[in-house]
Amino acid sequence: MSEFDPGLLNDLDTDPALAAAVLEIETHAATEGWDRPARLYALVDTAALVAREPALAAAMGLDEASAQGSLTPVEQDQLAPDQPLEVALQSISWPPGVAGCAAVVERLVLPPDADAEIPDDRVTAEEFAREHPDRQEVRIVAGATRAGATYCALRLRAHDDDQSVVGGADLVPGLLELLGATLEEETEE
Repeated sequence: MSEFDPGLLNDLDTDPALAAAVLEIETHAATEGWDRPARLYALVDTAALVAREPALAAAMGLDEASAQGSLTPVEQDQLAPDQPLEVALQSISWPPGVAGCAAVVERLVLPPDADAEIPDDRVTAEEFAREHPDRQEVRIVAGATRAGATYCALRLRAHDDDQSVVGGADLVPGLLELLGATLEEETEE
């Protein structure tokens, strides 16, 4: 399939509000170009945002009609540049007003047949990936909600156009699991 099919958002396994928010973030990230640091977004219920912050909602062009059943991405402060996103997510928890979260990260991916050759040492593995002739650069936008919905959008640098963005509910399970953990309620012991 060469064009994005909006019908994919109607998949029974996909939360349309989450998918729309992830795709909005992906489009925004695409306008900023490649070689960007990881970014993190809170996803807030748009109707609640309109009710709580009417001036902000008006400035964003949101009204009650557009707010129903949608999520608004709110970009967070930049993450520490010396800390991988996966490590930073282990120390993040969201307040109850946040319905979900999303992250944008760029990674190098290798073909499956290269798995056996990847060194165990992280630094050596990163160097191996950077030098591998079949590496692909990919931008991943992954999102999760408190209700357990997930959605990802992937864009390859080699196919950097809107029609080549791939979406799905479980494309990057490890990252989705980390995002979901930031949304879990902390229990007192």
